[in-house]
Amino acid sequence: MTTEIQLNALKQVAEIFDKHVPFHNLLGLEIKRYDTEGVEVVIRMKLELIGNIHQNILHGGVTATLLDVVGGLTAFSGLVSSREDWTIEQLEKRLTTLGTIDMRVDFLRPGRGEVFTGTGCVIRSGNRVSVCRMELHNEEGTHLAFGTGTYMVG
Repeated sequence: MTTEIQLNALKQVAEIFDKHVPFHNLLGLEIKRYDTEGVEVVIRMKLELIGNIHQNILHGGVTATLLDVVGGLTAFSGLVSSREDWTIEQLEKRLTTLGTIDMRVDFLRPGRGEVFTGTGCVIRSGNRVSVCRMELHNEEGTHLAFGTGTYMVG
């Protein structure tokens, strides 16, 4: 069962990632879903995100960024879910240390599409470090890339 503190913490994190990170705003990143059950982050194709002008495909750096954002959100959600007795102050402090330690991206297909959705799941959630798997699909459901990330959560 998810507590009110957990729900409020995730809501605050989604607001920060979705509205207050300038680079995310530049990309047009939108958090469509963020709770203890999952993460769904969307980017819509626009001219500035094209990496190959001959094929009109999404830049690999945008793909990696989207996967990294999904991984960070997923890792933090895993931390929030790990205990029911978090205080909001403890979670806020943990958020300030959230960061990517390592990430691997496998590009499976060219980034063709209009809407790109990243999702993630926790592989291992620890007190200090979490490992997540992230996926990127286009609006047709084509699996374009996946990543594995290690994140500092405390």
